[in-house]
Amino acid sequence: MKRFLFPVEYYNSTYSINFRHYYDLGYRAILFDVDNTLVPHDHMSDERSRKLTKELREIGFKIAFVSNNKEPRVRDFAAELKVEGLPDIEYVYKAGKPKKNGYVRAMEILGTNEKNTIFVGDQIFTDICGANRSGIHSILVDIIDRHEDTHIFFKRILEVPIKKLYLMKHPKKQ
Repeated sequence: MKRFLFPVEYYNSTYSINFRHYYDLGYRAILFDVDNTLVPHDHMSDERSRKLTKELREIGFKIAFVSNNKEPRVRDFAAELKVEGLPDIEYVYKAGKPKKNGYVRAMEILGTNEKNTIFVGDQIFTDICGANRSGIHSILVDIIDRHEDTHIFFKRILEVPIKKLYLMKHPKKQ
C-alpha cells in the first residue's frame, strides 16, 4: 500500500482531537473537510461545530475548509460559523482533492505552509491522499453519519483494507 494513502494519525472523531497539543507543537492552521468530518453530509453547522471552531480560533488557529463541494455549500457553512471579534473561516470550494491545488490555495489564503498546517478529513482517497501529497500533517477521522451518496459509499468499501493495514502498525486515537 502506498504511504500517501496512510494518514499520519487516525482518530475516532474530529471532536476527540486535542488541538491545543498541536498548537503547542507549533501548528498554526487547520484545514478541514466539511461533510462527515464536522457535520453529517449536507448538514449545516451544529452546536459542536460552532463550539469547536470558536475554541480553535480563540486558541489562535487560522481555519479554512477545503471541500470538493460547490461554493454555496462551503460559503454558507463558513458563514454560519462567524463569531464577532474572531477571524473568519476561509474556504476553498471545488478544491479538486486529491490534487494539491486546493490545499496550497488554502495555505496561501491563511499565510501558512505545510510545516505549520494540519488537515483533518474523513476520506482516504480524497482528503488524506491530497494532504499527504501536499506535505501536510494528515489526520483521518471516522465518519459522522453512514448515510452518503452511492459513489462515496463505494469508496468507503475500498478504504476498509487500507484502514486495517494502517491499524496493524498504528493505534487509533480516541
